[in-house]
Amino acid sequence: MTNIIVTSMRDGGSVMYVIAGFSALSLAIVLDRGFFIMFRYNINGPAFMNKIQKLVEARNFERAIQLCNAAPHAALSQVLKAGLLKAGRDQREIQNAVDESALELLPKLQKRTPHLLVIANVSTLLGLLGTIFGIIIAFKAVGEVEASMKQKVLTRGIAIALYTTAFGLVVAIPTLVAHAVIEAKMIKIIDEIDEFSVKLINLLVSIHPDDAGKRSKGKIE
Repeated sequence: MTNIIVTSMRDGGSVMYVIAGFSALSLAIVLDRGFFIMFRYNINGPAFMNKIQKLVEARNFERAIQLCNAAPHAALSQVLKAGLLKAGRDQREIQNAVDESALELLPKLQKRTPHLLVIANVSTLLGLLGTIFGIIIAFKAVGEVEASMKQKVLTRGIAIALYTTAFGLVVAIPTLVAHAVIEAKMIKIIDEIDEFSVKLINLLVSIHPDDAGKRSKGKIE
């Protein structure tokens, strides 16, 4: 396998090194986004919301906030905590706090993920560019090179055309798959934030303001 990689890099021409650079960049982004989206920002939304709902219905806002603090990096827990800290206030204040927290988190969730699509497209185009270079070299061998060198130049042109096309696709295909997986998980997290933040707001608003206010003052403020 190592010999194949070394041979392809040597025979594929300079375009291969550019594609290799994009493959390294793609791997770095996939590892970074995969860790943050799959593990750091992710949480079992339905199970987490079920616990929060029971605590809110029991007017135990302090325990609900502590539960959010137990998962400080999860996107959903941060948004719900923003709403819980406003328990006992009017609906507009709760809504504004939740919206503000969600808007702060959204760029963090989407960070660098769109770059994977760009890398996949550029890698494919670079492979095509290498193919064109290879064909040009091959045609040059037929028309301009001496007979003794014709076979060597023709072989080199074909190698460049094939290696760059293959390598461009080898980088582009996994990058597209990784983007699809990461984006699907990211959308799931955003959808859970939208759904469960609305449920929390409705829960907090349904609580009698006087009762909620007394308890929130004693336990939160």
